[in-house]
Parts: sequence; structure tokens; C-alpha cells
Amino acid sequence: MLTAFSLLCLLGLRYPLQLLPILLWELLWKTLWLAIVALPQWWAGHVDDAIKPNLFACSFVVLVIVAMPWRYAFAHYIERQGDRWRLSLGRHAGKGLS
Repeated sequence: MLTAFSLLCLLGLRYPLQLLPILLWELLWKTLWLAIVALPQWWAGHVDDAIKPNLFACSFVVLVIVAMPWRYAFAHYIERQGDRWRLSLGRHAGKGLS
């Protein structure tokens, strides 16, 4: 999964706005990992050698926060009205669905 995710991130260099949901997903899971796993360990003073590499790698989420086109993301994923979920009459004609 992480290999596929990395390849999609590389593809995002070519098509950044089309692959913005992947960047949002990366922001979400890294922030959650930092908040749920790393931060409590850090507060308790139990950051061991097993957590340090992941903590270092996930701390680069700051770059994602800085690079994110927030206005575009907010306008297209929060403010924009979604498409209606309805059946098309043409596709299902004669199948008893309306």
C-alpha cells in the first residue's frame, strides 16, 4: 500500500490538483499518528528508538501543510455542493427502476 501511495505521490507532481485528495489523506493519517501515538509518548517521556524514525518521517507533514493549496481545497471539497445521487432513467429503462 505504501509503495502504491508513493507512486501516486510522484504522479501528483505532474497532476497536483487532480491528486490533491491523496495529499489530504497523507495530511490526515500523519497528523493522526502524531497526535494519537507520538504525542502521548513524548509527553510521558517514553520516546524510544522504535518510535524515533517514524516520528522523524511523519514530522515532514509540516511541509504538506505549507504546500497545500488551502483555498482551492476548501473551495472544491468543503464549499462546493456535491452531485445528487439519483438513477438515470435512460440507463435503467425497462428494468423496473424509476
